[in-house]
Amino acid sequence: MSSRDDATVTEDGRYLVVAGRRWRATDPAIPEALRQELVNELMAARRLVRSDPEAARPRVQDAKVALGERGDPWWEPTLAGRRVRLAATIRALLRHRDPGATICPSDAARVVGGASWRELMDPAREVAAGLARDDVIVVRQHGEDVDVTTATGPIRLARGPGW
Repeated sequence: MSSRDDATVTEDGRYLVVAGRRWRATDPAIPEALRQELVNELMAARRLVRSDPEAARPRVQDAKVALGERGDPWWEPTLAGRRVRLAATIRALLRHRDPGATICPSDAARVVGGASWRELMDPAREVAAGLARDDVIVVRQHGEDVDVTTATGPIRLARGPGW
């Protein structure tokens, strides 16, 4: 039996206790499919730690922040903390998907906002705009690169030239 089998969740659901150590639990409001995608990215990043620790560390950090296990506590969100988590979620989801794949800003909003994700659509687009300014991502609409600050309607996010 591994120590993970002995994990217990605190009464408030905020922490796991494993072998006497307390760890922040994953945000329970993350939709299951997106949570699994982030967990898969975290596991891929952890496997990379031995062979390429410099590449692995930011991937692990982004996945842990996206899952709510690092950064501002998911049960006490701040706007600044949500923005950090939105950016980490965008990067983690894009890393997990095929290099040419895109994500919708609503994917990040659903991870960070749970049932209230619609309230985070404007901040998600603002975070995407910042990542686009840094060339980390590109914003697309109907397959064409667009400026997220002027685009109306649905957009998609893809890896950018500075990825």
